[in-house]
Amino acid sequence: MTAFAPRAGLVGAALALALPGCSPSPIQAQETAPVTVDASPAPRPDRARVAADFVAWRDGFRARALARGIRADVFDRAFAGLSPDPEVIERDRFQPEFRRQIWDYLDRAITQRRISAGQEMLARHGDLLRAIEARYGVDHQVVLAIWGLESAYGSFMGDMNVIRSLATLAHDGRRRDFGESQLLSALAILQAGDIPAARMLGSWAGAMGHTQFIPTSFEEYAVDWTGDGRRDIWSADPADALASAANYLARFGWQKGLPWGVEVTLPAGFDVALTGGQTWRSTESWASLGVRRIGGAPLGGLGEVALIAPAGTRGPVFAITRNFRVIRRYNNATSYALAVGHLSDRLLGAGPFVADWPRDEAALSVDETIALQKLLTARGFDTQGADGLIGPNSITAIRAYQRSQGLAPDGFPTRKLLDRLRTGG
Repeated sequence: MTAFAPRAGLVGAALALALPGCSPSPIQAQETAPVTVDASPAPRPDRARVAADFVAWRDGFRARALARGIRADVFDRAFAGLSPDPEVIERDRFQPEFRRQIWDYLDRAITQRRISAGQEMLARHGDLLRAIEARYGVDHQVVLAIWGLESAYGSFMGDMNVIRSLATLAHDGRRRDFGESQLLSALAILQAGDIPAARMLGSWAGAMGHTQFIPTSFEEYAVDWTGDGRRDIWSADPADALASAANYLARFGWQKGLPWGVEVTLPAGFDVALTGGQTWRSTESWASLGVRRIGGAPLGGLGEVALIAPAGTRGPVFAITRNFRVIRRYNNATSYALAVGHLSDRLLGAGPFVADWPRDEAALSVDETIALQKLLTARGFDTQGADGLIGPNSITAIRAYQRSQGLAPDGFPTRKLLDRLRTGG
């Protein structure tokens, strides 16, 4: 649920599209790197026209909502005096000039302050967390880590009117299907009496509460742990929210006691094409190829695992388990899942990753990424579009190009790789 970095996928995050984080989590909202902004004046929308269009959309949506079982009085109270929120449009349109490297994201996510705060929360809510673990079979430190990343343990849950935010997204049109589906769920939540409209606050993308559930996820997975008849994920008491997060992970197959993954070392000459996270083998099979835990210990009984090298051959490598994939159901981003897993370990006293990240490797700008995608496609390595986002299609294309050039096919985009393409290499 880090609800949705404008193109990331999260539960609570909103739009399951494909990158890290969507609601302004404390990491994203407070520690975003500076970007270059076009200083030329933007055209001012005609306020009267926007207001009239919004009313027309609202009236049409009202009919659809009532047809789906929302009572007229619930709808009318929720929309009373409501107008589009320009801040939501601004945030939805925002695109950084540079994407963050994964180590920059992790540096902001796994701070000593966040670790210490989490350990304090474990001391304060340990009995609750262990009771939730016993009921849902989800390791308590993972639920705690999600809480820490999504809302800084409840200190940053968002303060925007969820109905207004989602109505703005729906009316704007770019995210109409998402906005309307979430609005229907939000209205159903109000109608069920889980929360009054005045307290239904969250992110600009509609992610709510301690664990940043979007309304559809709330309807499906939120639980009433306290037994007071309401699923209150906004309360000062985090019990409902933490139990809801555990229920979500449990429903997607969390295996209690199974680590999310471990840091590993690869032997010389290892085929790095196997580090794409798609090849699942037994730990015994990987061990036969020389894969070991960092420090040389055997992988141990982790069941089937896959290998990922999120920064290419120069960065850390991890053997991930099925539980890593469950975390990605919460937010479909490798960086997020790695942050949750690593924070959960650190909360129990583990140390930082051992291998160094290639911190000298500057992130490609969005324009450079688009250029890379176009050059790869022109060379016959189709990225299925040039949108400035490195997703699975682009990684596959990069790997294929690297193989054709006799390079290690790690799929990691670098400026050196871009320069090679530009010069016809």
